[in-house]
Amino acid sequence: MSLNDTTRGNRLHIGLFGRRNAGKSSLINALTGQAVATVSSVPGTTTDPVYKAMELHGIGPVVFIDTAGFDDEGMLGKLRVEKTEQAARETDIALLLFSGLDMAEDLKWLAFFRRQKTPVILLISHADELADEGRPLQAAVEQAAGEKPLLVSAGDKKGLEQVRQELIRALPEDFEQPSITGNLCQAGDLVLLVMPQDIQAPKGRLILPQVQTLRELLDKGCQALCCTTDQLAETLDRLKEPPKLIITDSQAFQKVYPLKPAASLLTSFSVLFAAFKGDIGYFLKGAEALLAIPASAHILIAEACTHKPLQEDIGRVKLPRLLRRKSGDDLKIEIVSGKDFPADLTGYDLVIHCGACMFNRKYVLSRVQQCQEQHVPMTNYGLAIAALLGILDKVSLPYEP
Repeated sequence: MSLNDTTRGNRLHIGLFGRRNAGKSSLINALTGQAVATVSSVPGTTTDPVYKAMELHGIGPVVFIDTAGFDDEGMLGKLRVEKTEQAARETDIALLLFSGLDMAEDLKWLAFFRRQKTPVILLISHADELADEGRPLQAAVEQAAGEKPLLVSAGDKKGLEQVRQELIRALPEDFEQPSITGNLCQAGDLVLLVMPQDIQAPKGRLILPQVQTLRELLDKGCQALCCTTDQLAETLDRLKEPPKLIITDSQAFQKVYPLKPAASLLTSFSVLFAAFKGDIGYFLKGAEALLAIPASAHILIAEACTHKPLQEDIGRVKLPRLLRRKSGDDLKIEIVSGKDFPADLTGYDLVIHCGACMFNRKYVLSRVQQCQEQHVPMTNYGLAIAALLGILDKVSLPYEP
């Protein structure tokens, strides 16, 4: 990834949802102007969600998600619907296609999106084929859903400009990504990034949070200086004055904190991403709750990445080691990765999430909402490690919770 790329996790996610053969794939091809999705009259052609990143005039970088029909059947159909449900949780704006007068399933999904506070645009596709049948269906949907759907057609491009205008209108007010570094630094400040190059950082590359943070610092007009953990003491000795802010990897807190000048603020990439991707206030309360968990607690560690576990992996080795050092070997720790996340969280005393650099903010907040609704504390790697090391109150947050 170059410094100029917009990662998928930072793009507006626009999902297309509807029954099989509702016209989702045809519509996404028409909206993108490309043959992104396979179009067929055979029901169930779309299996796993198809993601297409592009620039949409008037909005900017987006990701279109073409999903399987939510009326799919059989064992494989059930798995496809589960994938569709996952895609729904990361959708910033939903395009919901109605295709018939039997609307029970469509309305159930509409209710889901409204509970998630996801803007929904109601559509009736194949308008060129429906002809006179489209108007009665449009009226029926309006009566059932309380909102008039747009008539669109991928074939003759009817309604596509209206859809684009509705997408602009439906753009969530809070979609603009918050600043990664928040109030911790401003133009002219010297910021020192301590970036361990361990086995988890592929040779020749930086990990994504480091790249994104570095890019923001340059955009802010900060003076960004980088070093590795073993070079920190020498780097600080060479400076005429201490840096305004030191950003490190959370797992290096123990080495960096003792060397930190008193005048410098200290935070980590994971702590910054707790606010950038999630709910910093809820995560902070979760970190405080971590200090009071019983020895027999059941903790869920959730990783966004699905990488092969490596030696000294932070989520699978280092964090569990710190947790057991605090609470003992009776602690039960369960680890999930990627988009595997239990629907029922009531059996857990705490959820600890990674920085989620690979997820979009909407999807992380949907997980936060799950925890809140089920009264399960949640925090993230950086805040959890700071709490376990006893320096939570010494770590600077990008925003006041």
